[in-house]
Amino acid sequence: MISVSEATAIILSHTIETGAEESSIQEAPGRILKEIIRADRDFPPFNRITMDGIAVSFASWQKGVRIFTVEGIQAAGQQQKQLLNPQGCMEVMTGAMLPLGTDTVVPYESLELKDGKARIVVEKIEPGDSIHQQGGDARNNEALLIPGLKISPADVALLAAVGKKKISVAAFPKTAIISTGDELIPVELIPLPYQIRRSNSYALQAALRELGCPADQFHLPDDPELLDAEVKKILQHYSLIIFSGGVSKGKYDYIPQTLERNGIQKRFHHVSQRPGKPLWFGTSARHVVFALPGNPVSTYMCFYRYIKPWLMKSLGVETPPQQVVLAQNFSFKPALTYFLQVKVKNEMSQLKAWPDAGGGSGDFANLKDVDGFIELPAEGTDFKAGQVFRYYPFRSS
Repeated sequence: MISVSEATAIILSHTIETGAEESSIQEAPGRILKEIIRADRDFPPFNRITMDGIAVSFASWQKGVRIFTVEGIQAAGQQQKQLLNPQGCMEVMTGAMLPLGTDTVVPYESLELKDGKARIVVEKIEPGDSIHQQGGDARNNEALLIPGLKISPADVALLAAVGKKKISVAAFPKTAIISTGDELIPVELIPLPYQIRRSNSYALQAALRELGCPADQFHLPDDPELLDAEVKKILQHYSLIIFSGGVSKGKYDYIPQTLERNGIQKRFHHVSQRPGKPLWFGTSARHVVFALPGNPVSTYMCFYRYIKPWLMKSLGVETPPQQVVLAQNFSFKPALTYFLQVKVKNEMSQLKAWPDAGGGSGDFANLKDVDGFIELPAEGTDFKAGQVFRYYPFRSS
């Protein structure tokens, strides 16, 4: 049995190169960028008006001019106009080009407009007021977005602004989720007293979908010959395979032997942790396989502690764990790393975690009341309020 840190190191040393694929910018949010995005011109591309008002020559103001004759209007979307009389002004609209011959904008709130004249009624103006200078945000050919970025809606605005209708993003590995167990039935059926509906595979599929990764579901019976035949087929079409159940020491836990018979090399089996002790991990030249314990909380914890960081690193993104402060004392005696379910709140700009251990690794109903797991090291037994621990959230705040 290996430690959590050893398991983490082994898993992260077996990431894969997922490659790239093309995405429209409409489908880009949440994807990982695989190319450099550069400005195709200055940002903004001209001296841009930021307030409705008048554009004047500041030199005229300095010479004492306070009443300016309006020569015309410069609207957004019009070609640049020119002020002919330095003691005149041009009405300007937000988003318009700054007219030639002007260098300062005075907003309507600081004016009196009457009979084609604009009188400035404030005591002070500054040169360059209310003008977004050309190139003030970025220069032509400047790198705006770099590979490894998780694309946000704000980034999509930049992509559109530089004319990138299609972009290169990290491709996801083709993923299969496989549940096992003869006691599990489809969600739409009514269970008999000895049956339960499948839920782990749906939770895993939803967690992957939240990261943008599509996954197909399979359910296999506790029959070694059928398992062997079906796993062989699945391995032909998928590179990331996640099992739920069948990895402990029971007489019907056939998954480890099935995987090894099909060319998946075991990297480790069993981790010194609770929940999730029977975790199995293996690889081949074309595959990465996580075989998770079947208890729901174990499955869920192992996904966020191990699979999510592995996937994000394979996509080119490092995701260091968050840190939280334990809000009240907690004790755990076994010499195992313990992943404690917690409710997290932000108090005075500090993220604090309240323990809510639930009823064990089978109590997935308790997950509705918590936000994530904190990692309590195996070296300790009594954990004090105020101590800082790693935090693995599964619920957005």
